[in-house]
Amino acid sequence: MTRMRRAPVTGRPFWRWRRNPLRRPSDVVEAWIVLAVWTVALLGGLLAGAAAGAAVHRDFAERRAAVHPVSARLTENAAAGSPVLTGYDVGKSWVTVRWTDAAGATRTGLAKALPTARAGSRVQVWVNAAERPVAAPPSRAEAACESLATAVLVSPLVATAVWGGGWLVRRRLMHRRLDEWDAEWRRIGPQWRNFSGGKG
Repeated sequence: MTRMRRAPVTGRPFWRWRRNPLRRPSDVVEAWIVLAVWTVALLGGLLAGAAAGAAVHRDFAERRAAVHPVSARLTENAAAGSPVLTGYDVGKSWVTVRWTDAAGATRTGLAKALPTARAGSRVQVWVNAAERPVAAPPSRAEAACESLATAVLVSPLVATAVWGGGWLVRRRLMHRRLDEWDAEWRRIGPQWRNFSGGKG
């Protein structure tokens, strides 16, 4: 009983990089495009995500540096103030508060407080350089989460955009290769039919 020979494997990895009679210049171009696309998609996505996350983190840091907290007293009962209708503080009330700035001057402004807060009780208020009340800046933990979320969102978007551009270029090359094959077959086809006994 004769031993069956194993069929040779025709597919070879990195065949576009190897010298062979079937390799065309467009195959080499496509190989470089694939390498460039994957490299830019991976590295570009990571770098873009890191840059976006760093920009968000820097923006939050600048916002925190531009404001500072002060301890203020309510000048009225919070129940008498206007209710907060939007945002995360729905259920609180706008109340007039009073505090003393770094120069010793008395300041007043509006702040959010629980409806149960009484006149004279203290609340923390964030003010800017002009000693005007502003929204509280995000905490360091919140800033870190926002920065990470931004990086995670931006990285795949950039990588996908690069990959999509590479796919369009490869598709264009594929159409060009098919056109070359059609042109070559129109030239060689009649000769092949003569060799096979067909009519020219």
